[in-house]
Amino acid sequence: MIRRDFLKAGLAGGLMVAVGCSSRKPTGAEPTEAGQQPFDLDEATVDDLQDAMKAGSETAESITAKYLARIEEIDRKGPTLRSVIEVNPDAMEIAEAADEERQQSGARGPMHGIPVLIKDNIETGDSMMTTAGSLAMIGNIAKNDSFLAAQLRKAGAVILGKTNLSEWANFRSTHSTSGWSGRGGQCKNPYALDRNPCGSSAGSGAAASANLCAVAIGTETDGSVVCPSTSCGIVGIKPTLGMVSRTGIIPIAHSQDTAGPMARTVRDAATLLSIMAGQDPADPTDRYEAAADYTSFLDKDGLKGARIGVGRQFFGFNDRVDAIMEEAIAAMKGLGAEIIDPADMATQGKYDDTEFEVLLYEFKAGLDKYMSGTSADIEPKSLADLIEANERMKDRAMPHFGQEIFHMAQEKGPLTDKKYIDALAKNHRMSRDEGIDATMDEHNLDAIIAPTGSPAWPTDHLNGDHFTGGSSTPAAVSGYPNITVPAGFVGGLPVGISFFGRAWSEPILLKLAYAFEQETQIRRAPTFLTTAAENV
Repeated sequence: MIRRDFLKAGLAGGLMVAVGCSSRKPTGAEPTEAGQQPFDLDEATVDDLQDAMKAGSETAESITAKYLARIEEIDRKGPTLRSVIEVNPDAMEIAEAADEERQQSGARGPMHGIPVLIKDNIETGDSMMTTAGSLAMIGNIAKNDSFLAAQLRKAGAVILGKTNLSEWANFRSTHSTSGWSGRGGQCKNPYALDRNPCGSSAGSGAAASANLCAVAIGTETDGSVVCPSTSCGIVGIKPTLGMVSRTGIIPIAHSQDTAGPMARTVRDAATLLSIMAGQDPADPTDRYEAAADYTSFLDKDGLKGARIGVGRQFFGFNDRVDAIMEEAIAAMKGLGAEIIDPADMATQGKYDDTEFEVLLYEFKAGLDKYMSGTSADIEPKSLADLIEANERMKDRAMPHFGQEIFHMAQEKGPLTDKKYIDALAKNHRMSRDEGIDATMDEHNLDAIIAPTGSPAWPTDHLNGDHFTGGSSTPAAVSGYPNITVPAGFVGGLPVGISFFGRAWSEPILLKLAYAFEQETQIRRAPTFLTTAAENV
């Protein structure tokens, strides 16, 4: 999340949270600046991997072994991305079992034997920890899988490990640096190692982009899936609130939190979303209305006849990003879309203060409940305990920034407070009825488009993050879906375009995003430059 921007009443354009079997021509066929040799799974899609396993040229075991070696080469050594916080010691055993099952009874589905990395705030009932990157949480071993982890296992996926993140999902300090955690250190952007991968799902974005896994999973409260995705040149989906269960995920705010897929292609993201979605009685806000297979909505001609509104109010923070958006608009026109420009929301920027208020209340309530059920080996059992634990080891836990947001949240009362109830009602009214829904009704739109965010900024532990603009907040606060797709490069750094719309409009958004992706083919693999090609 952009914590300081809540305190300053928001950015002008909207808040960002950051809270060789490929059938295509390899894009990383030359040695990188950091000296890595070509990787034979570079840019491999889920379909590519399944085809290789069906043909017998690869197995789940061989694929998993190659990704583990890639993590060792790229993440632990070489560029030292620090995107993976922990490797699953059971990964090879899981892959071997997937191969045996394939031989005996066939694959369970499209994710069978596919290695997935998940964010370190998602519980797994194995030997891996769930820490949100916090030193105070080391030793937190979950007794059971989160609902999401169980969905992955049911689909036959290989949980390869857990990814680094902005500690506590970027909700600890008003001056934090995205991608840094006490446990994992500073995650780097694979396009330029001195640039930030954005938060809080920084590790998931960097790992998927750098081909350390087939696909990855992040979580978002406001921007934490779409911002790392745009900064790391991949596709990210922030689903409708309630499509993906939050049971077993360390919370920020139940009115906005959701996990989402992060992948190199729209098809892979749609494949993973189909697995992630599911009805969970234990999640009180689960309003499951998911499709069985989201890849069925992908259509190269999906933009033909579509009415696309341009969120012009999210432009203007970077001239070169604006130029990329104009090229994207022209491409959509060329594919038969009707462009309504502008299609601005009258309420944009009018609920930034109440969004932060709601997050503070819900964070305290949700975290206290979560901490009360953590492993017996974990001493902190409340937000107050965590504050004390961080103070005791502040030299290691807070070397770059403090825990101002923790203190602000601790001062809040219960969720029965009128201030909280009124703030939540305002958020929903202004982001939904008077925001996205009103704008789409007025112009009869299929989706709204906007620049997802700025090019990656230099990582700066002294001053913190340097966000300049973005468009994640309306979809985040409303709980509506948002998909970002690579749209271009500024000084060698990727930027994305966001498609967002009404609740449960994932089928429409996927169709539009896929058509745009297939026409433009912007994505290219990172080469781990020491610094950005230009000072942007």
